[in-house]
Amino acid sequence: MPLSRPELTLGTDARAAQEARRWVTSVCEDLGRADLVECAELGVSELVTNALLHAGAPIQVRVRGTVEHPRVEVADSSHEPPVLADDPLDEVDELMMTFGRGLRIVARCSDSWGAAIEPEGKVVWFEPAAAAHHDAGPEGSIFDLSDVLLGADSDSDHISPVVLAGVPVAPLLTLRRHYQELRREVRLLSLAHEDEYPLAKTLTDVFVSFDRAYPVAVGHQVAQAVADGSPTVDLDVKLDPTRVATFEQMVTLLDLADEFCRGQRLLALARSPEQAEFQRWFLGEFVRQARGEASQPWAGPSLIPAPSGERRSAKIVS
Repeated sequence: MPLSRPELTLGTDARAAQEARRWVTSVCEDLGRADLVECAELGVSELVTNALLHAGAPIQVRVRGTVEHPRVEVADSSHEPPVLADDPLDEVDELMMTFGRGLRIVARCSDSWGAAIEPEGKVVWFEPAAAAHHDAGPEGSIFDLSDVLLGADSDSDHISPVVLAGVPVAPLLTLRRHYQELRREVRLLSLAHEDEYPLAKTLTDVFVSFDRAYPVAVGHQVAQAVADGSPTVDLDVKLDPTRVATFEQMVTLLDLADEFCRGQRLLALARSPEQAEFQRWFLGEFVRQARGEASQPWAGPSLIPAPSGERRSAKIVS
């Protein structure tokens, strides 16, 4: 069955690593992958400890990927990429670990691992191996989303204004988080398993095109509304109408991702019907207005329910 639990949110208590181990063990067993428990426990313990030492709260643990290749992720608010120590791992290092040596332990218990630097912080991930490697393990893959988050150009001679008044902020933030998680998901599948999931590379290219077409001003205006404590935001941005097709592609991609999640092909939660309706309206407004059609205000609720069956994440308080 698809993974039905959200991420685990940890505090800075010393019990955080222990709670992460228990949670990851439970998820692996739920997925029928008890063969991965030993390496999953060891790897997540190292990553949570590293996050506590070098980043601090909030720290979140989640499992994504597929049943065949489940991936454990630890997210924190730091933008500093992980550093792998140059000196080889020995028994003394295992007892007296530093940040870099901790990553070497993660590498040894992984089939693949890496990190993603994102606007909100970083995500360090690994795919647990059935048995720990006797050598150094696989080389990590690190990518920085700032390389592709270029935003839309404003130099075109044909720029269309897009105006959305009174847009509820809460669903916009949910939309952004869902989008970012899905973008990371297909990117990591493409990096680690392109041969098995060739569609992931194609979807990654769609994400890159969309990131470049999406007006940067949206993020700035939403951030200001959040800072002001406003429940709604008036968006006034510009869009190159030649990039409308990219927005239509994204609507299709989000629907396709929901089918993958419900069909057990991705270990992520599909959108709720209300979330899907809001995202179609929001992206559709860019398409309609860029084509000269009249704006259609959002007529749904200002609060969008979570996907059905989702449980609240456990939180360990310090």
